[in-house]
Amino acid sequence: MSDFDEETRLEPAGENSWSGNVHPSWNIGANPNGGYLLALAVAALRRADPRHPDPLSVTVHFLRPGLAGQPCRVDVQILRSGRTLSTGRATLYQDGVARLEVLAALGDLSADAEPTVSIPAPAMPPPQACVSRSGGEQGVVLPILDRVDIRLHPDEARAGAAGKAQVSGWIRFHDGRPPDPTAAVLFVDAFPPAVFGLLGMVGWVPTIELTVHVRRRPAAGWMLGRFRTRDLIDGRLIEDGALWDSAGNLVAQSRQLALVRQGERKD
Repeated sequence: MSDFDEETRLEPAGENSWSGNVHPSWNIGANPNGGYLLALAVAALRRADPRHPDPLSVTVHFLRPGLAGQPCRVDVQILRSGRTLSTGRATLYQDGVARLEVLAALGDLSADAEPTVSIPAPAMPPPQACVSRSGGEQGVVLPILDRVDIRLHPDEARAGAAGKAQVSGWIRFHDGRPPDPTAAVLFVDAFPPAVFGLLGMVGWVPTIELTVHVRRRPAAGWMLGRFRTRDLIDGRLIEDGALWDSAGNLVAQSRQLALVRQGERKD
């Protein structure tokens, strides 16, 4: 079993409830990565309606930071289960307090349909020509880099070097686990924030709300991500992102509202 599968593993904890543990290896600084917490909630939703194994649309509101190294409980309510998709709600609790709230549509992406309209993958140097993500450059300790291998575009790897709010690069699991739709939900929140390319050492940029649309199951191998911010006001930003698989297929799109807290170093 891969690290990701083991560390998102849940056990039944009563009717429509599952329990697990928030592993510290997915931290950004002292806090669990939001995409990892979301993957735990998605795992519970998939367990609740196994006829629809793939997240199609997932929206999460982060209510407060998770607790690394602590148990969690995910309560699920299936709001509707139809022939082609189900809609469900999931709440992740730790220490008796709700940490995030999810509303999701799940379906089956096993059909390898050709898109009528899609977004082509951007030009990118190969992974071996890109630069490994650095916690030192962002100004925050990154235990998550023990789990995911992130290689940034050489022009965007240093704090503020891009001169614009854009980050792009490659991502994969360190242990060789192939990507899937649940991994895509994690990966869109695993890159440095796009404002890293403009503002430099931004530290931890906590997400308030994140929406991910998954379009297909990815091919094996590296995934390519590109993330941009074109709207930042009063410390709140909107970031748009996309992921492509090793065959150049668009796999997921994302949008999130997040907070910039420059000057707060999160070690």
